[in-house]
Order: sequence, then C-alpha cells, then structure tokens
Amino acid sequence: MILRVPVISPEGQPLMPTKPSRARRMVRDGKAVGKWNDAGVYYIQLTADPSDTQTQPIHLGCDPGKSYSGIAVQSAHFTLYTAHLVLPFQRIKERLGAAVIKNGKVIKNVRGRALQRRVRRGRRINRKVPFHLRAHRQKRFNNRRQPKLPPSIKASRQMELRVIKELSKIFPITSIVYEVVKADVDRTSGRKGAKSGKGFSPVMTAQYWAMEQLEAIAPVIKRHGWQKDGNGTSQIRKHLGLIKCKDKKAQAPEAHAVDGIALAASQFTRYQASQSDSMDWVGSIDVTPCQFRVITRPAYFRRALHFDNPGKGGTHKRKGGTVTPWVFRSGDLVVGEKAGKVFRGWVGGYTKKAKSVSLYDHNWRRIGKFVVSKCTLLRRSNKLCVA
Repeated sequence: MILRVPVISPEGQPLMPTKPSRARRMVRDGKAVGKWNDAGVYYIQLTADPSDTQTQPIHLGCDPGKSYSGIAVQSAHFTLYTAHLVLPFQRIKERLGAAVIKNGKVIKNVRGRALQRRVRRGRRINRKVPFHLRAHRQKRFNNRRQPKLPPSIKASRQMELRVIKELSKIFPITSIVYEVVKADVDRTSGRKGAKSGKGFSPVMTAQYWAMEQLEAIAPVIKRHGWQKDGNGTSQIRKHLGLIKCKDKKAQAPEAHAVDGIALAASQFTRYQASQSDSMDWVGSIDVTPCQFRVITRPAYFRRALHFDNPGKGGTHKRKGGTVTPWVFRSGDLVVGEKAGKVFRGWVGGYTKKAKSVSLYDHNWRRIGKFVVSKCTLLRRSNKLCVA
C-alpha cells in the first residue's frame, strides 16, 4: 500500500506529505514529533524550520448525504485520505421527538424530550382550582418560521465541517469540491424518470449554508452528480474506473468515499475538446490505495433530568451525561482487559456498585463490562469515534 504521512511546520503550517520511511527516520533522529489528529490521521510536526514551504495542488472532495457522507483528499499522484462518515441525522430526529418511519410505516413513535417537557408541566398544574386559574402554558406563535436549520440536518453538516477542518490543519488544501444536490421533480427537466415530489432530499436544506462555512477554510467548487458537459461526479468516477457500491450502509470506500475521490479528481482531469477537435479526457491523475477511516459520533445519552419512571421511594434515577465516579468519562477511548483478552472501545456507561464501565465499538455496539482497575485510558473524548 502506498501511503503518505502529512507534515506540518513548527508553527502548524501544513506542508507536503512525505514517505512513511522518511517520517520514521525524522522521528527517530529527533527532527520531528509524531502525533494523531481527531480524524484518525498520523502526522509529524517538524522541530526545526523546513528548508522550503512550497506545496503542490491538493484538493478535498466531499460527497454529502442524508445519513452517510464520503470525504477524500487527493493530489495529482496519490490518494492521501478517505473517510466514511456515519451522520447523526436519524438519531437526533428520534431524540427530539420524531416518529421512526420505515417503508412508509410508522414503526416507533419516539417523543423523547417533548414527552418529558409535558410531564414536567403537568406536575405544576393544580387541578383543584378552576381551569382558567391553572398554570397552563400560554399559546404561542409558530417559532419554526424563523430562518433556522433543522437540528438533525445541521448536526450532520457540522460533523462534515468538523472532519474537514481537522484535515485542513495537516494537508495544504488548495480547494474543496462539494457536490450539490439538485431536485429533479419536474417532468420538464428532460429526465424521463422525473416524478413530482420524488427528488427532494434533506441534504438540499443546508448545502449552501455548509458551503458558506467551508469558504473560511479554502475556495469551494460546486459539482453536480451528473452534468451535461460530462464532468459530473458519476461520470468522472466511471472514467477513473472506481466501483460504486449500491449498499449505502456499507462501511467501505466503495460506498461513498469513491465519490469524494472523483470530486477531488475533477480538478486534475476534465472532459473537454482535445487537439483533434473531438471530446476527450484531458489531464492525468493517479488513484492509489490509502488509509480509510469510518467516523461516527458516540451515541451515549445526553444529560437529561431523570428517567421517566421513578424508582423506589419515588426518586427518579439520573439519566445520561458523561461523568463517572472515576477518571473515565463517556466517549473516552479505553483499553480494557477481560478473561486474558484485551479489548479497545469507547466508554458509554458505568455501574457504580460493581465499579465497572461499559465499552462500545465505533458502531456503538456493546463489547462488554470491564472492571475500572483493568482499564487504561488511551485518549480523552473528542466526540468522534474513528475506526
């Protein structure tokens, strides 16, 4: 596998990546210090000023989605980084009180915080007094008329911004190529498969807001999935010979990261008129194997007042939060030992009486309970799970 290790100057300026063998020698000789960033990338920081700070074009491609996104960093000769982002869209909708709908059927009605709020208001009401004297909440206007982004969609776009900001600190990114989703709901668009109301996606709600935020990092270039000039994401992906997986949930580069590579590659190769007055691909690019990361958010409960149902004595048990009675916090990366085996996971809960913590993998599936004395802290929580 051909890898490249990012390099930054002593002041934190991103430089051109180097070979792993050279990076190891520089760390061994004391010329650099090895570090890890929040996106799961190993990089080195020089201890002395570099001889040159010139860089070559490096572009970042971002393929946003409703539940999953793909990100890739590409230079003319190397693919430097790819990532598959599992967005918190559906989980936040459920937490805020949205119904879970699958195949057009409501399978679960999760009211979450809305239900707790109504219960608290109900406790304040003295039902022994006449109705007009009770402490009911007054009627208000529809606050959703304010020009705000829905929390579930905003959280997804903010997760993409978080990862891109981390990458911009270690790669000298020249531009960010962002795929724009276009609604195709009108039959007059020329596409035979267009149907009224079928082409809208939640990604469209915040895509231009996201591009405004990305402008603070690097110039943003818009790209559509399919374009008449032949330079759409899917057209470039097919030209590069990249295979697209139809399973969007698959945590593999073929699911979404290949679209990020195609978007970044659009700055090196184009479909245009050639010297022979015919349309052909101009420019060259090398797509190489590189590190691939799956990035999710820890799914522990956020701090709530208490559980809905009281326990013994009418007391409500504490719910959610990140604090534990020991050195660990929810979301911390920990190594735990159990039955002679070593497991690596993120803290998601604890049992005070047994003095144990529960560890979860990056998909937030429970690995098991581990005694606190046999757990070692690897890294404090950065609200990202990288695998």
